[in-house]
Amino acid sequence: MEWETSSCWASASLMAIVLLGYLSSVYGVPQNNDGLCALIVRPMGYPCTEYTVQTEDGYLLTLQRISNGRSALTGYNGPPVFLQHGLFQGGDTWFLNSVDESLGFILADHGFDVWVGNVRGTRWSRKHATLSEHDRAFWDWSWQDLAQYDLAAMLSYIKTETSSKVLYIGHSQGTIMAFAAFTIPDIVKMVEAAALLCPISYLNHISSNFVIRAVGMHLDQMLLSVGIHQLNLRSNIGVQILDSLCDGHVDCGNLLGAITGDNCCFNASRVEYYLEYEPHSTSTKNLHHLFQMIRKGTFAKYDFGWWKNLKHYHSSQPPAFNLGDIPESLPLLIGYGGSDALADLTDLKRTINELKSKPEQLYVESYGHIDFILSVKAKDDAYQDLIRFLQSRASSSSY
Repeated sequence: MEWETSSCWASASLMAIVLLGYLSSVYGVPQNNDGLCALIVRPMGYPCTEYTVQTEDGYLLTLQRISNGRSALTGYNGPPVFLQHGLFQGGDTWFLNSVDESLGFILADHGFDVWVGNVRGTRWSRKHATLSEHDRAFWDWSWQDLAQYDLAAMLSYIKTETSSKVLYIGHSQGTIMAFAAFTIPDIVKMVEAAALLCPISYLNHISSNFVIRAVGMHLDQMLLSVGIHQLNLRSNIGVQILDSLCDGHVDCGNLLGAITGDNCCFNASRVEYYLEYEPHSTSTKNLHHLFQMIRKGTFAKYDFGWWKNLKHYHSSQPPAFNLGDIPESLPLLIGYGGSDALADLTDLKRTINELKSKPEQLYVESYGHIDFILSVKAKDDAYQDLIRFLQSRASSSSY
C-alpha cells in the first residue's frame, strides 16, 4: 500500500494546532478514588475485588476479579477467564452494556471466575513504582511492552491466585498483545486456551479512511517530534487532532464508524454513558508502533531506527514476531466480522496461515470492529459459541 507523504508532513496548520493544544492539554482522565468495581460492577449486584500488580519494569496495574454471578452464593469455583481490552479502552469496556448484554457479566453468570486486565496508561492503571504519569518516561512504551511486561505480570498473578491456567479473551489490541506474548514460552504456558476477537497481527490492508489519513500525514511522528508522548483524546489537543483529521477529508459524523468500520448493532443510545469511561489514554509511541506496522506490512518489534535497533536487537531491522512459534497445542478461537475496517480479512487469512494450529473460527458477516464487545445482539450472535469454546477447554483441564 502506498501512503501519501508529501505536504501533509509539513502541514503548518496542523503543527500549530498540535503546539497550541499541547500547551493547554489535560494530562489524562480525571482520577476517581473509586475503582471500576465500585463504579460499574458492584452496583449491578456482582461481587468485585481489585488487586494491584507490579510489572517487571515498575508499572502498577489494576486487576478486577468478579468471582461469581448474581445467582451463585460463593465464588472461585469456576475456571479463571481473563479479559484484555483494546486500544483506547480499559477493563470497563466489558461491562458498559446491560448485565444481559455485557460479556463480563455474562461470563460471571455462567460460572467463570472473571479477571479483568487494565494496561498501563489507562484510567485504572496510571501509577508506577518510581515515575509520575507526567514524566515523559512513563509513556515510553508500545504494545510490545504491554505483551512482554503487562500481560506477563497479570497472567502470572492470576495463575498464582487460582493455581490454574487461564482462559484468555482479547479484543483488538488485546489480540496483538496475545499473538506476541504467546510466542514467549514463559507466558504461553500459563494459558489454557485463547479466544481472539477482531484479531490483529498484520495491518497493511486496513480500510479505515480515518486511520489511513492519519498514517499518511505521519501524525505519530509529528506528535513525537513536538514532545507529545501521551495520546489523550479527552484533552484539548486530542479533540483538535480529531477535528483536523476529519475536517474536509473524512466524514466523521459517525466517528466510531469512520475509524472502525460500520458496526451493525452498536447501542447508540448509550453513547453518553460510554463516554463517561472511554476513550482511555495510550502512548504516542504505541500509536507510532501500530503505524509502523501499517506502513511496512510487518508484525514486528518496535523500530527505533537502524542505529538504535543495533543496540536493542543487534540487527539493523526490528525482528519479526513468528506466529509459527505459538504452540500448536494451544486451542484458539478467532472471532471476526465482515464489516471490520481494522481487522481486515486479507490480513487475518495471512495470520491464520502462519499459525501451526487451525483455530476455530467464529464469523459474523454484519459485525464491525466494536460489535464483538458492544453489540446488543452479541449474546446470541457470538457469546454462545465463545462460551461453548471456553467450557470445552475448561472441561478438558482440571475443571
